[in-house]
Amino acid sequence: MDSNRYLPLRNRAVIALSGADARAFLQGILTNDIDLVSPNRAIYAALLTPQGKYLHDLFVAELDGRLLLETTSARVDDLLKRLKMYRLRAKVEMSDETADWQVAALLPGNGTAGTAEGWLGGIAFGDPRHANLGDRAIVPAGIDISAHGLLPTTDSDYESLRLSLGIPGPDELLPEKSMPLECGFDELNGVSFTKGCYVGQEVTARMKHRNLVKKRLFPVEIEGTVVPGAAILADGVTAGEIYSARDGKGLALLRLDLASRDDLSADGAVIRPHKPDWANF
Repeated sequence: MDSNRYLPLRNRAVIALSGADARAFLQGILTNDIDLVSPNRAIYAALLTPQGKYLHDLFVAELDGRLLLETTSARVDDLLKRLKMYRLRAKVEMSDETADWQVAALLPGNGTAGTAEGWLGGIAFGDPRHANLGDRAIVPAGIDISAHGLLPTTDSDYESLRLSLGIPGPDELLPEKSMPLECGFDELNGVSFTKGCYVGQEVTARMKHRNLVKKRLFPVEIEGTVVPGAAILADGVTAGEIYSARDGKGLALLRLDLASRDDLSADGAVIRPHKPDWANF
């Protein structure tokens, strides 16, 4: 483990899945290829509506023969409800084990997105979305991470890093509204276009192959004061919307045909978007 700093992610939850059909069950509903998951590799994926809209995003790791799903704690009950709805007669056991685990971000990480290894009785893996986001760790709740040579860092440092990279999080991924390809899920290693069917697959594949993505989530520099939800204008025309803003940085959903304009503003603040280094548009 090459990290020297850590941040407890107290807003994260852990669901454990086991049983003979656990992998096949997830393969049929999540956007990414569960066959890629092993003790040495974790993935990022999403659960969508049948109309292809975002519901939940999560990390999937394997530990001791079980699949651990790491997701946002604010909506873990809804995720569990939906998983149970799709389970039908599949041989899958699932439970919320948040109380048994702690989740942390480790910086700077091993530099390899998705690479996993056992660590402190749990598992650590390079953030599958982007190597510069460091590692993530799921370890037993009683472990003192600081006793293993890592120093704590702050929420603001981690959020600043995430926003500067243009990586969407809970503030930008809006349930039953966001479209995954508008948020870069394919380029952030969250969608497989070769695995076969999953919930929302038809809409997602059509948007990809017919070039129907007309808006994208951009990291933006903000000069002035703006609040999430503010409309971004270009000479009076609505170009997009501010989704998050913090310390002069933010994420905004913008029309691709207007994103390169140099007169973008929101509530009087100057908005300067830039294309993330991982984006292919």
